[in-house]
Amino acid sequence: MTGPRLLRRIVVAPAVLLITALVWVTAPLWLIAAAALSPRLPGRWRALRLLWLLIGYLTVESVLLVILFGYWLASGFGRRIRTPYWEGIHYDLVQGTLSVFFREARRVLNLAIETAGPTPDAHPGRPLLVCCRHAGPGDSFILMYALMHDYAREPRVVLKDTLQWDPAIDVILNRIPARFISPNPAAGEDLESQITGLASGLDHNDAFVIFPEGGNFTPGRRERGIQRLRKLGLERMAQRAEQMTNVLAPRPGGFIAALDGAPDADVVLVAHTGLDHLLTVGDLWRELPMDKRIIMRWWTVPRAEIPHDREQRIEWLFGWWERIDAWITDHAPTPLPPRSRRR
Repeated sequence: MTGPRLLRRIVVAPAVLLITALVWVTAPLWLIAAAALSPRLPGRWRALRLLWLLIGYLTVESVLLVILFGYWLASGFGRRIRTPYWEGIHYDLVQGTLSVFFREARRVLNLAIETAGPTPDAHPGRPLLVCCRHAGPGDSFILMYALMHDYAREPRVVLKDTLQWDPAIDVILNRIPARFISPNPAAGEDLESQITGLASGLDHNDAFVIFPEGGNFTPGRRERGIQRLRKLGLERMAQRAEQMTNVLAPRPGGFIAALDGAPDADVVLVAHTGLDHLLTVGDLWRELPMDKRIIMRWWTVPRAEIPHDREQRIEWLFGWWERIDAWITDHAPTPLPPRSRRR
């Protein structure tokens, strides 16, 4: 076990359990304080809503860690933890956890989520390569919930290595097919081969999930992405990226590697609006309650329509990202009607 991983497992994970216990022991005091402050603050019970979300998140995190430790013991102290049987059990655990947390978060935040377009069940029985716009941690939860709960898919996901500092994510996604990567890999680190390997062997109910932008959208990241294209001598791509105001220029290497690893997979592209600016606790505080209807748009592209040449694939991906950018501009989140706000 490497140094950072050892630190996460023997320091961070126990710390989360301890903090959760302390929060629950002192919960009455916190709830009274939040209820007293809420009428004095902008928004409807904003402090109480945020506190409840925090308590819920810590509780789910801690319960998961206890269950996962039990799984480790039951699997022979981890010897069989990566067998298909235990992999299926972990997917069931993730699906159940997402369902509970998603329903509660949607109620507290006052969100309605609608889907549009040919969803992943439009062509059942085929593996999928899912490319999603990256606009905050909320989009990842919604996407995973939809794939697992609504469409009975088992996701294989590529995500940033910093997310391993969340103990439950660290443990679960190191037991099922997933890959933590750095958006800026060290010299000699062959991430594309790792992605190709992860995408290999997809079956009829698998969905390989990748975020081609490599990080959440921020104006600073957008500008750095444009400058990176210019440093690489890709002036035309840089100019196209300047015209996209809602998304980052996609990094095609991982997407192309996934295509190579999953030659039979259709491609699903996903965009949504409404959670774009929820990157920090401060952002969440300012938005509560959200009172929004979010639209999640799906596009399904049969594999036969995906180009074979690398340069043509890059052009294809950029073209789709321009289309997603235009769709986001035209589909701002809409307020919920008064009846929904009262519920």
